[in-house]
Amino acid sequence: MLKLAVLVSGGGTNLQAILDSIADGRITNARIVTVISNNKNAYALERARRAGIPAQCICPGDCGSRERFYDALLEALESSGADLVVLAGCMVVMPEKIVKKYENRMINIHPALIPSFCGKDYYGLRVHEAVLGRGVKVTGATVHFVDQGTDTGPIILQKAVGVRPGDTPETLQRRVMEEAEWVIMPQAIDLIANGKIKVENGLVTER
Repeated sequence: MLKLAVLVSGGGTNLQAILDSIADGRITNARIVTVISNNKNAYALERARRAGIPAQCICPGDCGSRERFYDALLEALESSGADLVVLAGCMVVMPEKIVKKYENRMINIHPALIPSFCGKDYYGLRVHEAVLGRGVKVTGATVHFVDQGTDTGPIILQKAVGVRPGDTPETLQRRVMEEAEWVIMPQAIDLIANGKIKVENGLVTER
């Protein structure tokens, strides 16, 4: 059974989608072994505790330096025995040593159709503000493996979401979450947990 470590920074809606998908069988052969947040006020920690899952905060401000924070995070991941690290609304840029340790074993959800509206400075509402500012008609979400770049790793799944007249960044963000993020993140985990995909030459293919 695939052991998941879920990293979060905020409310944990994607975490909840994973929990619900495990409970109702949309994700099989996987379980969450730990939830870690860099934000002690993250409601995601409470979601984990209510589900009976070990949860902890590793706060950069409590570690003395960014390097010590990364060391503590890596130690926590290794101690959990996680097979797959899931960045579910995690606002921490993973350092090289963690990315290398979990090469092709760390996934992220991005609220746009990569390669559009991604990379440095594209996160949270900024993504949806940029989408609306450019006037595109279709946006969506992407699940990808994490590599050394920002939103540059092999793409696992994408799902499109239409942009509607009168959308605000907030309404668009909510619809992208409901129609895309909460759908494809569980799907990607299930594919990985059941050995249905592989990475070859920087691309994700079916086994």
